[in-house]
Amino acid sequence: MEKIKTLVRLNTDTILNGIADGVVVMGLDHKVLFVNRAAREILKRAGVDRISPGEKCRDVMCHSACTLDCLINTTIKTGEHIYNYDAVLENPRTGGKTEISINTALLKDETGKVIGGVEIFRDVSLIKGLKDELKDRFSFGSIIGRNHKVLEVNGLLREVAPTDATVLILGETGTGKELRAHAVHRNSPRKDGPFIRVNCAALSEGLLESEIFGHVKGAFTGAIADKPGRFELANGGTIFLDEIGDISPATQVKLLRILQEGEFERVGGTRTLKADVRIIAATNKDLKVEAANGRFREDLYYRLKVITVTLPPLRESKDDIPLLTNHFIDKFNKKMKREITHISPQALEILMEHDYPGNIRELEHIIEHAFVRCHGKTIAPEHLPPEFRDMDTVERVLASDKPLKELERETIIRALDDAGWKYQECSRKLGISRTTLWRKMRDLGIEKRKKAS
Repeated sequence: MEKIKTLVRLNTDTILNGIADGVVVMGLDHKVLFVNRAAREILKRAGVDRISPGEKCRDVMCHSACTLDCLINTTIKTGEHIYNYDAVLENPRTGGKTEISINTALLKDETGKVIGGVEIFRDVSLIKGLKDELKDRFSFGSIIGRNHKVLEVNGLLREVAPTDATVLILGETGTGKELRAHAVHRNSPRKDGPFIRVNCAALSEGLLESEIFGHVKGAFTGAIADKPGRFELANGGTIFLDEIGDISPATQVKLLRILQEGEFERVGGTRTLKADVRIIAATNKDLKVEAANGRFREDLYYRLKVITVTLPPLRESKDDIPLLTNHFIDKFNKKMKREITHISPQALEILMEHDYPGNIRELEHIIEHAFVRCHGKTIAPEHLPPEFRDMDTVERVLASDKPLKELERETIIRALDDAGWKYQECSRKLGISRTTLWRKMRDLGIEKRKKAS
């Protein structure tokens, strides 16, 4: 064994020069001690010429993180390694940018004394480019998805967007019908015109007609002035009639006229008005069934279904859950100014098992709940809503790589929740000292909270 260790030490340069990641070793005086082959290649592409041992670190590793605080200094001060830190190397001659991901480590002597640091980095520009390409491929506007049904829907919407065809979007509540309508508008020749939304289910019959078509002064009690309707406001743009399956037969007749002739009158008015408007309608009802049962005009149904798009519920496109989860993590990081970067495999597995009667909107609310509960950088099962945490614990931990360790973790988290995250009370309940509790929390990756929740 000692012979092998000696041979490894003698061949360290060969080993380090054979890996694809860049490695720069420096002493406490921040002078470079060693630069491997990959580091030289990456740094040369970024316009760095002086890459020799003895050079100052700032003249070699002149990336964007250097302008904030030296990563090696931070590692030496805290004793903690840095993982996957994103930075940019900018070529001063060409202005080109190389995106890199950096890890740091401490360099120690035989006694364990810190004598320097190591920066290990890789060029992730190509990976970033591929991610951007995939993001564009798997999205239409703000729509996220790579499930084959979702891609099929997005493909159809891309084809219909440049036209003026009427679109009928079908789907359960929370599947993203309005998001699709917005995407069609933004990718159409009418994108510079208005996008007007009407929630047909939220208004009574009389009020809905007034909102859609407008009214004249004196048309009804409270009509103290002429008011333009949504069709007039949408002139030159798009009107989105959400939950159109809930409109009354009388309103259906008036809507049919504007679809056929592009004409309408304000409520109480006699002057015929025209509007150049594209119509996108949506409903969670089966309009074909509604028409067959006499609850929806058949002629209006056929006028609306020029292009019909049916959105799959989330339970039928579960392979999109990881992608959507990451999207919502990014969204709430920006909204709440947080730095949550991951969701644990156990938490993601729980999300994958759920059927989502509220579809994508429900998943979004689950992640928002987790952001409120999570005080670290990783969303874990304990950060999910109570109904998820109350799943069969034994079944879940048995499915993990280390069942006993995971069971201990679940037990401590449950005890902390019951004690309101008061450590003294929790340690009494578990029959261990507070020091032991903290040690176990550290070993099991349970993050401390700044205050009781």
